[in-house]
Order: sequence, then C-alpha cells, then structure tokens
Amino acid sequence: MPKRGALPLGTLLVLLLLAFVPFPLSGCLLDPCLEITPNTTFRCTGLNISGVPDGVPNTTLNLDLSFSNLKSLGSNYFTSVPELQFLDLSRCHIHTIEDNSFMDLPSLSTLVLTANSLQQLGKAAFNGLTSLKKLVLVETNRTSLSELPIGHLHTLQELNLGHNSITSLKLPKYFTNMTSLRHLSFFSNRITSISRGDLDALREGSRLNLTLVLSLNNIKSIEPGAFAGIRLAELALRSAFESSMMQTALQGLAGLQVSRLTVGVFSDHDREQDFERGLLDGLCQVQMEEFVLICLGDFEDDTDTLFDCVGNVSSIRLVDLGLEQISQVPVGSKVKQLECKKCGFDDVPAMKLSLFKELRVLRITKNRSLKTFDQKFEGLSNLEVIDLSENRLTFSRCCSPQFRNCSNLKHLNLSFNSYIRLTGDFINVENLLYLDFQHTTLFGPGSYPVFLSLQRLIYLDISHTKTEVKSQCTFCGLNSLQVLKMAGNSFADNKLANNFKNLSHLHTLDISSCKLEHVDQSTFDALPELKELNISNNKLLTFDPGVYQPLQALRVLDFSRNQLTVLLDSAREILPDSLLLLDISQNLFDCSCVYLDFLMWIKENQELLQNEELMLCHTPSYVANVSLPSFDLSSCHVDAGKVASSVVVLLCVMVIFLLVYRYYFQLYYSVVLLSGCKHYAERGDTYDAFVIHSSKDQEWVTKELVEPLEGGRPPFHLCLYYRDFLPGVPIVTNIIQEGFLSSRNVIAVISAEFLESKWCSFEFDIAQSWQLVEGKAGIIMIVLEHVNKDLLRQRLGLSRYLRRNTYLEWKDNEISKHIFWRQLTGVLMEGKNWNHEEAKLM
Repeated sequence: MPKRGALPLGTLLVLLLLAFVPFPLSGCLLDPCLEITPNTTFRCTGLNISGVPDGVPNTTLNLDLSFSNLKSLGSNYFTSVPELQFLDLSRCHIHTIEDNSFMDLPSLSTLVLTANSLQQLGKAAFNGLTSLKKLVLVETNRTSLSELPIGHLHTLQELNLGHNSITSLKLPKYFTNMTSLRHLSFFSNRITSISRGDLDALREGSRLNLTLVLSLNNIKSIEPGAFAGIRLAELALRSAFESSMMQTALQGLAGLQVSRLTVGVFSDHDREQDFERGLLDGLCQVQMEEFVLICLGDFEDDTDTLFDCVGNVSSIRLVDLGLEQISQVPVGSKVKQLECKKCGFDDVPAMKLSLFKELRVLRITKNRSLKTFDQKFEGLSNLEVIDLSENRLTFSRCCSPQFRNCSNLKHLNLSFNSYIRLTGDFINVENLLYLDFQHTTLFGPGSYPVFLSLQRLIYLDISHTKTEVKSQCTFCGLNSLQVLKMAGNSFADNKLANNFKNLSHLHTLDISSCKLEHVDQSTFDALPELKELNISNNKLLTFDPGVYQPLQALRVLDFSRNQLTVLLDSAREILPDSLLLLDISQNLFDCSCVYLDFLMWIKENQELLQNEELMLCHTPSYVANVSLPSFDLSSCHVDAGKVASSVVVLLCVMVIFLLVYRYYFQLYYSVVLLSGCKHYAERGDTYDAFVIHSSKDQEWVTKELVEPLEGGRPPFHLCLYYRDFLPGVPIVTNIIQEGFLSSRNVIAVISAEFLESKWCSFEFDIAQSWQLVEGKAGIIMIVLEHVNKDLLRQRLGLSRYLRRNTYLEWKDNEISKHIFWRQLTGVLMEGKNWNHEEAKLM
C-alpha cells in the first residue's frame, strides 16, 4: 500500500479559499462548456442534456454540442441562441427532429448532423433555416433523397450525404430550385447504377459550378445518355466502380461537360485497378478541361491508349500510377498543363513529353525511382514552367543541354533532389525568372560565377545546398535579382564580405544558418532597395551600425538566435523609419542596469519587436530567463524607504506563515464545520476509494479503471464526482463529505491534463490533508503513460510525496497491466470489510 506523505504547506490556504469563496470547479470537476472565444464560441461536448446549456449566452455564434445525449430535437429547440451561425450536433444520438426545431436560427449557415441515426424527420424539420449554406448528413441512415425535407433551402451551397445507404442517384424535383448548390456528395453510398433521367434536376438548370462526388460507390452500369447535357464543375469517381466495370461504365458519361473529371481508386481501398487498353475510351465523348487519373497499378505496354481520349484536354494530372514510360502522344495534342506525381519513371521522359507542343506547365514530382536526366526536352517553345522537385535526380552540365529550343522557360524547380553539377551553361534558358535548387547538393556555385548568363533572373533559391561561398563574384550576372535565399550554407572563414556588390535590385535576402561570425563594413553598401533581411541563427556578437546603415529601405529584419548582448544606442539610431518588424529574440541579452536605456527601449517598442516571449535575459545570473519586456526597471533604482518597507512586509508574511503552519489543524476543522461536515465521523466507509482525475481523462477512468474494478470479482465500490456527488450541495461539502469522508482510499489518476489543472492540484492537496486528519485513508497514485516524470515531480506539490511514497504506473501492454492490477487490487483489499456476497466471491 502506498505510504502516507507529509502535508504540504499550501493545503490550508487552498481550503480556506474554498470555504469562503464560491469558486466553480474546472478540470477535475466537469465544466459543462468551454468558452473558446468570449461570448461567441462555445464547446459543450459529451453532455447528458435536453437543451442548450444554461451557461451559453444569446450572443453565441458558434456552438459545438457533439457527443452529447440529445436523442430528440423538439420544436423551437434553440430559442436561447438566436444569433447562431455554426452548430455541430455530431454523434448526439438524435433519432427524431420534429417540425420547426431550427425555426429560431435564421442566421445559421452550417449545420452538422454527422453520425446520428435520424429515424424521424418532420416535413418542416429544417424550416426557418433561411441562411443555411452547408448541411452535413454524413452517416445518418439515409436510404434515399425523396424523404429529405430540404427543397425549401434555396441558399444551400453544400450538401454532404456521405457514408449512407443511398442506392439510387434519382434526384427529386426540388433540386431544380436549389440553384445555389455548389457541392453534392454521395461519397461511400450504395449506388449501383445510374439511369437516364436520374439527373434531370441538374439538366434543367445551369449547374456549371456544381461538384458531384460519387467516389466509393459500387457502380456497375451507367445508362447511355444519363449524363448527356449535364454541366458540372467537377465529377469525382474514385473507387466508384467494380474493377471490371470501369471501362463499360465510363461509356455512360457521353455528353457530359465538366471542368474537372477525377477517375481512379483510393490507394488504401480494396479495389485494385490496372490500366487496360481502351480503359478510357468512354471519355472521347466527354468535354472536360482537366482530367485527373489517380492510383492505377500495372500499365505494362498498354500506355498507347492513355492519351487517346484526353489528348485535347487542357490539363492532365497523373497521380500515384505505375506508369514507367509514355509510349504514345496523339498528334496535335492540346495539353497545356501536365503533372506526373508519384509515377514510376526512372528517367525523365523528355523525348515523349516534347510531343506535347502546346505544353506550358510540366510537373514531374515525388518519383522515388527517378534518378537520371539523360533525355532532352526539345522544341517546347511554349513551355514556361518545369517542376522536377522531390525526385532523386543526379546529373551534370545543368542546365542548357537538357532544354533545347525552350526559349520561353521562366520557372525551373530542381529542389529536393540528390546532386546537380552547375557548369554555368544557361544559354538555352537564359530567359529564366525563377530558379530553385533548395535542398539539392550543388557543385559549382561559390567557387566560380555560374550564373553570369541569367541576366533576367529575379528569384534564386540555393538554400541548404552545401554551397560554400568563396568567390566574391559568386552572384555576378544576376543584375535583376530581387530574391536571394541561401540559408543553411556557408561563407569562407565564416565571414560575410563584399559578396552582393552587383545585386542592387535585391528586395529579399536570406542568409540564416550560415555560421557567420563577422560581417564586413561594406557588405550591404550596394543594397539600397533591400526590404527583408534574415540573418538569424548565426554567431554574430554585435550589431554594428556602420554595417546596417545603408539599408534604409528595410522593412523586416530578423537578427534572432545570434549572440547579441545588447542593441546599443548607436545601433538603434540607424534603424530605418521604414522598419515594421524586428526580431532580436533568442540572443544572449545582458540585463545589467548599465543597459537601462536598452531595456526601456524594449518596453517602448513592443509593436515593432517580434517574438517578445523569446526575448530573455541571459546575464546576470539572478535575472536569467526573465522576459525583457516585463523586466522591472525600478529594480535599477535603489530606494531606501522601499527596501525597508519590503523587509518589514517580508518579515510579517513569514510570521503569518509560521502561525498558519503551527495552527493549521484547528483552522482546518473550522473549514470542515463551515463546509457542512459537522458529523463526518458517523458516515463510515461507503466507498473503497474516491477517484481524483481530470475531466479529459474521464473516458480512460470509465473504461480502464471503473469497469474492471466495479465489475470484477470481488467488486470494489468507487466514488466518482460525476456519478456520486449530491446535486444542490456545495462542491466543497461534496468533495469532503461524499469523497474523502466516505472512502477508505483515494486514487489519483495522474496525466498531463491533471498536471495542468489547478483544481486537480487542489483536490490532491485536500487528499493529503485528510489523510493526516483522518489517520486511515491512503493515497494511491496511478501515473499514465507519456507523463513527463520530471514535470510530475515539479507540479502540484508532488515532489516530496513521490520521494516518500510508492505509486503505480499504467502501461498499455499485457505484462505491465497484469502487475498493475495485482498491485492495485492488493492495496484496495487491505482493510476492506467483506459482506456475505463478496466473501463468497473471495
């Protein structure tokens, strides 16, 4: 059994406070609602209520009642919150919504009814929702659309009917009046066929902006003409067909006009689909602007037909395909944008892709097997953007040889690859505006000028490329450059010299994490237009005014995470008037009174300074980790009178504490009497243990502690505040009288939330006090997994208790659980008086 620990000094003060002040409990004792935003946003989850909680004001705009036990919504159910705009009723066990339940919510725009088995819906159930834009009926036991009383919701823009049992796509006539509808989802239903006439309600009006989601159904057939004359913004058909029926079903899309068509499967779904010859033939009669093909498996030699019916689509996205090569490209293709993401290329298929003569944007990304770039792009005179990022490319002689006659190329992204050698040959791509090599190991930059021919480049990112800048002409030729990012690299001798002398149009410079120890005087002389400078995370000791004075257009300066001790007067004076944001946090500030002017300046310029909470004193040691903005400036002005007064006050406080500590038992009994516990000795041991826990751990307590103990053999009887406290009785009386007074033991469930809760701390203090006063109650501590033991010993006055007492640890494995239950039941059985039935079980 856990040993009894010493009574902490703070216990008596907490008891006195509770005895005379009516504080509500939070944390351990469930507060029905959490106020997220004052007076407007409330979260009241997991309640057993029959209406809006009393504590929710009529000014509330957003209300979350999810996981409560509402069961039925009656007429005018939400009268008390007429301004409501968002209402979440997910998993509230609602089976009935009567007429006019939402009548008093004219401003409601979002209503979420997820995971309620709606068995009865009044014909006027949704009356009064004149502003409703989003209705979520996911997992609500819907089998058809005909019984849904939503035809009058003319403002509705999104209707989500996912995860139901709807078998027919037949849209009721009232859909013709829902002209604001922009998103209609039948995700994961049981639609097996789509017939001609099912979508007539969409055909009668112009629905060019509607997205229709039919993914995760089991469509076996689409009758020809079912989609003829339909205009949609998007049609999603992922994992919508039986694997053998996709080719046939796609034939039924003939006549459809759609901005984006998404076909394929979900990677984690059981339905595997390989690409077969002619699989997409049905799309020849579909007019679309963008085609997306996702998660198809084996292509082998069947790729000849991949682009047959989508060759004239403006944009094509191929995502997560087993596509290893491109075999055939239709003559006269009109494709302008092509993306191949997570495909199976091992070499950039530049030759075949060069047949897309209208191509303007090409993205080949996240291909793990893509390592070589031997083929060449040629003749793509319209190509403006090439993104080859997040592959594993390794090649040399970048970048002119790879792009022949691609004179219009402006964006080239080769970031997050393996290794690239820059030779300075950019003749074929000399019109580049944006060039990105970040997180790709580069050879060439820094040793000699490789960017001489890129006279028009305005953006260059060579961050984290293992570049060491040795040459002062590293950036020669970049006369138009506006943004230079080279974080995570290095400079020769860790010194920033005259490396930017020709970058007179530079607006943004990032040289963070470059191991810099010194910056030369003339470094920034040629940067009169610089607006953002990030020189953070280096090893700079000073902020030299002569270095930074030329930067008179500067708006943002990040000097954080260096070794600056103070920003001197001379440095503060040269800061430009244009400066809007200054970050000098995480430096080694000296808060000595000799720098009082600097400390005063910090307080006066908090609107300018960023990350104030990270601006901490480093020296002297007695003020280490004190926040600079909250530094007590008066401490630098010695006042004899104030010192004497402080000494007298301190002595008085010490005397008071000594007296309180000496007579705390007498005062404690007075508190007990005031709390209504005059006859505590007559109550006996009603419970085997009183459980202290955070309300956020209630599920663990119920499932992992209460059910095994109270349902085991022999059973133990536990006292739980949410079940056993008497209604209408002061909370202090309940804690002492129904909790500690009536229990043989106290179980404290220690979690991260427990450590953060001041009310859990209070109850633990009372437990220790009552343990000493009562002389028999033991405290059993259960420490849950992932609780930081160091933090545990620092919080709640537990340090002394843990040093002198044993405690139990809960770990989620069978051996640890076995040991845990043996120890816990052994402790609880000590001193237990068994009745006849329990004795039989024993």
